[in-house]
Amino acid sequence: MHRKVGSPHFSAYYAGNATGEKISMKNELVLAFNEVLEDKGLPKEIIMDALAAAMVSAYRKSVNASSAQEIKAEIDLDSGNLKILVEKEVVEDVQEVHTEVTLQEASRFQENVQLGEVVFVDATPERFGRVAAQTARQVIQQKIREAERNIQFNFYEKQLGEIVNGVIQALGAHGLTIGLELKAEGLMPRKEMIPYERFRIHDRIRALVAEVKESPRGPQIILSRTHRDFLRRLLENEVPEIFHGIVEIRSIAREPGHRAKVAVSAAQQGIDPVGACVGQRGVRIQAIVRELHDEKIDVIEWNKEPTTFIAKAISPARVNGVYLNITPGSGKTALVVVPEDQLSLAIGRDGQNARLAAKLTGWRIDIKSLPETVSDWLFTLQNNKEYADLAKELKAKTRQVEDIMTRKSEGRVINHEDHDVLTQFMDQLEREKMNRQLAVKQILEQKREDVKKSLPEGAFIFNLAESGLGKKIIDSLGEAKITNAGQLALYSKLEPEKVLELPGIGPKSLEKIEIFIDTLPEIVPQVIEVLEVEISAEKEYAEEAVRDEEKAAESETAQIEDEKVMETAIPEIKEEVQVKAEVVAEEPVSEEMKEIAEKDKKEKEKVSFEEIFALRPEVIEDKSIQEEELVDDKRLEPLQKDKKKKKQKRKFHEIEYDPELDLTIVHKKHKRGQPDWGLKD
Repeated sequence: MHRKVGSPHFSAYYAGNATGEKISMKNELVLAFNEVLEDKGLPKEIIMDALAAAMVSAYRKSVNASSAQEIKAEIDLDSGNLKILVEKEVVEDVQEVHTEVTLQEASRFQENVQLGEVVFVDATPERFGRVAAQTARQVIQQKIREAERNIQFNFYEKQLGEIVNGVIQALGAHGLTIGLELKAEGLMPRKEMIPYERFRIHDRIRALVAEVKESPRGPQIILSRTHRDFLRRLLENEVPEIFHGIVEIRSIAREPGHRAKVAVSAAQQGIDPVGACVGQRGVRIQAIVRELHDEKIDVIEWNKEPTTFIAKAISPARVNGVYLNITPGSGKTALVVVPEDQLSLAIGRDGQNARLAAKLTGWRIDIKSLPETVSDWLFTLQNNKEYADLAKELKAKTRQVEDIMTRKSEGRVINHEDHDVLTQFMDQLEREKMNRQLAVKQILEQKREDVKKSLPEGAFIFNLAESGLGKKIIDSLGEAKITNAGQLALYSKLEPEKVLELPGIGPKSLEKIEIFIDTLPEIVPQVIEVLEVEISAEKEYAEEAVRDEEKAAESETAQIEDEKVMETAIPEIKEEVQVKAEVVAEEPVSEEMKEIAEKDKKEKEKVSFEEIFALRPEVIEDKSIQEEELVDDKRLEPLQKDKKKKKQKRKFHEIEYDPELDLTIVHKKHKRGQPDWGLKD
């Protein structure tokens, strides 16, 4: 029968039973270990480490061991053996049994041990006691909890942005507590729940992993069913074409529990992206709608043309035309004109359809009915002088449109031809407006280019912090994201009235700014010259540093190569010199030479040490002998390349010619105090 780690039976494994009999170590340890593995689902190594740490902690507490003393635990599951290895000092006479051990006892665990050394010895007690067993149990439980939390955090961190399944464990004002895999718990706050959605305990639920955070109580997993990526993952699961990349989701706009719009496009020709998402008879999209508590989903085809995309985003309402406002500074704004009977449908309940379309496309959308747009244009043509020439050109058509609008205001019926006339009139005027906006935009862009050309070179890298305008003015300009002289000049020359609108900028500040801009051609070249000098100096310094690094690397490489050559050449040099020394030593020496050598020896013994050091015998460098007896210079050529290396020591010889013997005697110089040996010619 299996028993859990926290059970009294598991503690009895360490403490023994009531009669003092030791419980079978092998059976109990293996049973408890296998039970933990099966129950916790953790790797074997983690449980082994936790068990070893528990044994060490229990031993420390049982003997009150110091934290500085190293203690290890070895566990063998096959045999059921457990050992506590304790670090102890080898001494002659043991004073403290927990930290000292005799030489005889230490030799059982380590060979050739000496007094004063530190060795690990087996100090496993027969039983730890119940206090130690309780400590071991707590340590094991703590280690296992930490391991579980780490595994949970790592697992769900990888699941971030993915859908997970769980079972509801608790309901509360804060939201839902959901049981997940690996015995983890997820929290779904109220704001992440779909409105009007109700759950009961033990219900299965699907949610998106929105956030994973660490906390003292373990990983905090935040789940969401309102995130737009939840809808994206549901579409990927239900639509194989999206999962395999044949159909791509371009954007999603969603109001959870009410309505959502999804823009899709096909990555291959001949594929209907909308049909693939909806499925045959709407099977695929209906499965997602049921999962989202009957949330309505509009699937539209994405288009790179903003006008076409916006027209489709307003669906299911019909659209007469979409006109973009391209006036500089107006942002991305579009006017959508719809038939009068489609106005409420285009706007949606509480403006929901218009909001979702704006989120989906990224454009600010103004929706107007066709009669309202025509009325606005009739008023503009009569009162706006900018369109006076256009009003004369469209005078006849304007009368026709006024007649249609009069009949409509009187409640009379307007046929399709009249609607077409109104649509054409509105479309012509809106397109003319767009053309004029485009012309103004081009003029402003040209003016901007002219101002840029008039500025001195380097104005856009001249920081306003060095302008001397004052901290208050610089801070006000910084809030408007104006940080250099070039931006300030463009802003003040193109839109001077907007400079005065900035907080902290008044007429006096504007006057200072204008004076500063007028002096830019004189100030900027000086500042740029200083900057160029500084940049050049920094560049030169960087290049010099790179060159130094390269030289150091080359020197290090040369040194390594020289060492390799020396390692190869020195054994050969020694061998060659040794052979020649042996050959010379074996040559017979005549009686006369012996007498001369003996005589020289006696004379040298009579000389004092001061005279020895004062002697400067004539030294002759014999190149022929060097070539014969020393190493060939070619072998040392690699060593002579690096001038910074210590030069190779030359070996010199003293040469004496004895006319009586007709011999040339060579004395090879050695360290002082050593006898010389001669070479016969």
